[in-house]
Amino acid sequence: MKKIPQRTCMGCNEKKDKNKLIRIVKNKENEITIDKTGKKEGRGAYICDDENCLEKLIKSKRLERVFEMKISQEIYESLRGVILDR
Repeated sequence: MKKIPQRTCMGCNEKKDKNKLIRIVKNKENEITIDKTGKKEGRGAYICDDENCLEKLIKSKRLERVFEMKISQEIYESLRGVILDR
């Protein structure tokens, strides 16, 4: 049986299977994107497929601290769109 990697959600701090989480990536050009494949190059952060976790992430500014840069509102809105689509 293949072991499924675990990652921690940035919103609720719970460990979950990697394939159940949404990956956010910061690449070398300091661009933030949502990685649907889970294979893009760069620093990754994970969040649950839950709007409450997204709200906690925005309120705590945890993503900004992890990526050490200001995160635009557009990125949060695109994340919200991905979460609501699932």
